[in-house]
Amino acid sequence: MSCEHLAGAGTAEPGTTTECPDCVAVGNADWVHLRSCLTCGHVGCCDSSPYQHASKHFAASGHPVMRSIQPGEAWRWCFVDEEIG
Repeated sequence: MSCEHLAGAGTAEPGTTTECPDCVAVGNADWVHLRSCLTCGHVGCCDSSPYQHASKHFAASGHPVMRSIQPGEAWRWCFVDEEIG
């Protein structure tokens, strides 16, 4: 793994929700998969979702790494280096 962000990613516990809180706040129920920020634990929907809240969280916060919180998945993604780990 060459990405320093993935290597040093935080240990924020992933959210335990089955919905995207940002989508719920705007009245949308059409998200695809959920991701959790490893810096602060914020949960947002993936880029296959209409609102792409995980990417918007990165753009607003600069927190570089998120992880999948789909059942059976634990992969992580660095927005800065566009690398999976």
